[in-house]
Amino acid sequence: MDFIVSKNNDIAIITTKVEKLNTSNSSSLKAELVLLGKENFNKIVIDMSFTKYCDSSGLSAILIANRMCKDNGGQFYLCGLMPNVQKLIEIAQLDRVLKISPNQEDALAKI
Repeated sequence: MDFIVSKNNDIAIITTKVEKLNTSNSSSLKAELVLLGKENFNKIVIDMSFTKYCDSSGLSAILIANRMCKDNGGQFYLCGLMPNVQKLIEIAQLDRVLKISPNQEDALAKI
C-alpha cells in the first residue's frame, strides 16, 4: 500500500509510504483525495516522512489537495518533509502557498 489514510474526527491524514512520489503512484494519491472529497473531508494532512523524492506529478497531487480543502472552506497541511522534497517545494515557491509543519503532531495542533 502506497498511502495510508486515517481519519481523526473531521481530519483526514494521508501518510505516504513511498520513497518516490512520482508519475507511477501520484494517481493513487489523487484517487484517495477524490474519495475524501466525496466524504466531505476538508481538513487534510499529508505526512511525507517516508518520501525522499517528489516530481511534478507528485506536486500536482499535493496542490489538488490544497485546492480541494480551500475550495471547501477547510485547511491543508503538509508535514514531515525530507530535505530534497523541502528544497523542491522552495524552488517552486510553493512554500508561499502551502502550509507546512515539521511533523504530524504539529500539523494536527494547527488545523
